[in-house]
Amino acid sequence: MNSSTQKYAVNQYQIAHLLNWVKSGEIAIPEIQRPFVWKAAKVRDLLDSLYQGYPVGYVISWQNPNVRLKDGSVSLGKKILIDGQQRVTALRASLLGERVLTRKFKQKRIRVAFNPQEQSFEVANASTKRNPAWIDDVSVAFGEDSFDVISTYHERNPDCDRKAAQRAIQRLFAIQTKQIGMIELAAELDIEMVTEIFIRINSKGVTLNQSDFAMSKIASDTRYGGQAMRKAIDYFSNLAVNPEFARAIEDKLSDALHERLTQRFVDRRSAVLARTLAGGGELLAAVTAA
Repeated sequence: MNSSTQKYAVNQYQIAHLLNWVKSGEIAIPEIQRPFVWKAAKVRDLLDSLYQGYPVGYVISWQNPNVRLKDGSVSLGKKILIDGQQRVTALRASLLGERVLTRKFKQKRIRVAFNPQEQSFEVANASTKRNPAWIDDVSVAFGEDSFDVISTYHERNPDCDRKAAQRAIQRLFAIQTKQIGMIELAAELDIEMVTEIFIRINSKGVTLNQSDFAMSKIASDTRYGGQAMRKAIDYFSNLAVNPEFARAIEDKLSDALHERLTQRFVDRRSAVLARTLAGGGELLAAVTAA
């Protein structure tokens, strides 16, 4: 690709459209992404920013490449999320009620509560659950009709300013129609250039450490089977901390991959790591020297 060629386009999409793309699989997460690392308070702040109409930054996707995804499949005609995984995952968790996988490889629900009378958000806790002034989990509210949510809230809070509470709840639901900018990288870019863009973007904010950098470079390699090596290291690390992660592997992998990987990662974890590192010595040396 000529270096002077425009490498991206910028478009605006509604939050609802973005989440629908994720649910349908039209937006996928590639191997070069990192796990979800946000604290619940940061998820709360993201919703508050959207509610207030503040900008929340751009997400970056790669148009229609053929790269291997976390579940082992190859993306065809999908938008691949290159940057913005934390924000998109935060929205999925808080608005759709989906569980996230933490750095310790545990499934976790992040619940955010909303107080229409104060127009404020809080990480859900025992107090918000007991207090009728709070909608304890906004993901539950988003799964219902807004008029039903308003009616239920008025029943639980008969002395509140009904019109003000109604406006606040309608404004809460309007988060779905807020727009978020998406920078769409050209499909012609190769994986090396996309990885370079990813690393440069993440040189600010939550900085990539040396292991993040190495994992990104490993995943981008095609000559030495970087995708398989990245997956091997990921699975071994998960299982070393939490052997029960084997069940997640079983849920995600096909029977064929299950036979090849589960046996390797569950029954012979130490041997797998040794073979992986030995087989990838040349690649890891190249990454370290980069």
